[in-house]
Amino acid sequence: MPINLVDLPARCLTVPRDRWGRPLVVPKGGGKPRGLTRTTTFVDAIEDKSALTAWGKRMTLLGAARKPALLDQLKYLNPQSPEDKPLLDHLAEQAVTAAGANVKRERGTHLHSLSERVDQRRELPPGTSSVDVADMAAYRAATTRFEVVEMERFVVVDELGVGGTFDRLLRYDGPGPDGRPIEGLLIGDLKTGSVQYGGLKMASQLAVYSRGELYDYTAFPVRAGDAKELAAWKRREVPADLAATAYSAIPGVNQEWGVIIHLPAGEAHCTLYWADLRVGWEAARLCLDIRRARTTKGALVPFGRND
Repeated sequence: MPINLVDLPARCLTVPRDRWGRPLVVPKGGGKPRGLTRTTTFVDAIEDKSALTAWGKRMTLLGAARKPALLDQLKYLNPQSPEDKPLLDHLAEQAVTAAGANVKRERGTHLHSLSERVDQRRELPPGTSSVDVADMAAYRAATTRFEVVEMERFVVVDELGVGGTFDRLLRYDGPGPDGRPIEGLLIGDLKTGSVQYGGLKMASQLAVYSRGELYDYTAFPVRAGDAKELAAWKRREVPADLAATAYSAIPGVNQEWGVIIHLPAGEAHCTLYWADLRVGWEAARLCLDIRRARTTKGALVPFGRND
């Protein structure tokens, strides 16, 4: 099942999303479209974000120092006001951007795009820098043992209420992490940032993808930029037999092991890691328990309620 280059543009259409950025899908059993938690958001529940939070504070301060005009806009804003909170969030994001915090993210997006061209056996764009060419050469050399079957496909895991897009579906025939042979399909994910921490989160993310069903959101098209059309689309009741046609299994995908492709930007070096999806799935199930627990109410009861 090789990549069909003709089909790729249609597959890369934007998934409809609600105002919170959640992907909207028609349930397999039919009914109105519903929002799913994004896979990356879902697995965030197991991540210790203390270091990331501290880093964000430092970058916000640095950005405000570099762009002091942002501070002038804060004088009359109230952080407790529902009207002012979005503006404060926007100003904080501007400060973080001014500090250069988003450069690595943008760089990673760029490398993802170039890697897709490599996997499609297409030439790199004219003017591609020598640094990018070296990175792509390293990527190509590290991944020659794989056949890319699918790229950027959206999947739904109904059990978790999750939807997301995996980077690669790879066909592999060779030794596994314990030296024993593995043959079949593997979920792969390209990472351009550090993989020193967060390995459990990566394994969990791939484990979720491996247990998903392919969902063809083009089966129920809607212009997401048209608010009126999107609102009408969200009220549409879809019969179960029609809804089921948008779903298909990923036959033979390995649910024990996946592959992390680590391509740090500008280093001309690419490293492959086995991701233990059994451990990752246990973590994903734990994420489900954590998210359910967070919805618990009534943990505190005022004194004197029954006096």
